[in-house]
Amino acid sequence: MIRIVGNLSAEDDYTHELGPEENFNESVYFNFFDKAQNRGGFVRIGNRANEGYAEMTVIVWNPDGSAMFNYAKPSISDNHGWDAGGLKIDVVKPAETIRTIYAGEALFLADPRSMSDPGTAFRENPKQPLAIELTHEAVGPLYGHVGDPEDDNQFARSHSEQHMRVTGTIRMGEGDAISFSGHGLRDHSWGPRYWQATPSYRWITGNFGDDLGMIVRTNDQGEGGGLFHEGQELVRITSTKLKTTYEPGSNYHSNLHAELQLEDGRKRVLEGRVMGFIPLRNRRSGQNTHVGEGMTEYTLDGERIGYGLSEYLDQPRED
Repeated sequence: MIRIVGNLSAEDDYTHELGPEENFNESVYFNFFDKAQNRGGFVRIGNRANEGYAEMTVIVWNPDGSAMFNYAKPSISDNHGWDAGGLKIDVVKPAETIRTIYAGEALFLADPRSMSDPGTAFRENPKQPLAIELTHEAVGPLYGHVGDPEDDNQFARSHSEQHMRVTGTIRMGEGDAISFSGHGLRDHSWGPRYWQATPSYRWITGNFGDDLGMIVRTNDQGEGGGLFHEGQELVRITSTKLKTTYEPGSNYHSNLHAELQLEDGRKRVLEGRVMGFIPLRNRRSGQNTHVGEGMTEYTLDGERIGYGLSEYLDQPRED
């Protein structure tokens, strides 16, 4: 039986009543990594029905660091589900099983760093067919909270997260479908959202098997917390000291080292190596928020190997 932690209910897996805020957003995100293939990616769709569109992102990294990528803002008029831009999310059993399906085209990026200039990248890289059919099955509790409607939080007032086992197929280009078997994390948030509403964060997610997963959250100084799921139990990380190595002359993270203090007194050490990287951005009112996404291999306590995604968000620096 899957535990639900916080003031959530299983029904919170579905979309919610559209709020009055112009920037009301209801988004779902699923990352997935197959360590046997060194292949992974994520899909995300955020409904902004009051603004008349959805934000849809899909990426699949290949073992050589190349990637299939697409981003679109398809028109929508309601918040009755997630189905736009070729991406569809089916809630098979709330709090337990979700299907993600993408059918469309995507850019083939030999070097995903070319997305630092999205206009040029979309003009100069070829488009190829991409089909994703994955089933995400819970291996840990559904956790999070439903926020107070009076809260003026403009980023993730209500949210849930859960570690998952992921199986299915991915078909890239004209080739045969590739069987996929791995793990990942899913995230669901609803309420008003501006990407510019948070100054910075480092969001580090990973899975080491059915029995163990993690989320580490810090600010740009590497200070924060997080949690581990150990089966159906959640163990809080009370203190994090994160150090990051960046590619020379850039804000593209390449390696990380984190010292983690757990609430039960244990100390754990996490090493991360980015295997595939893409720089993304969110533009609003002339402000470009940098979101660096890294497919990352982790080593926990010098022993256990896992995979996941490290996401670094920063706002433009003021000169």
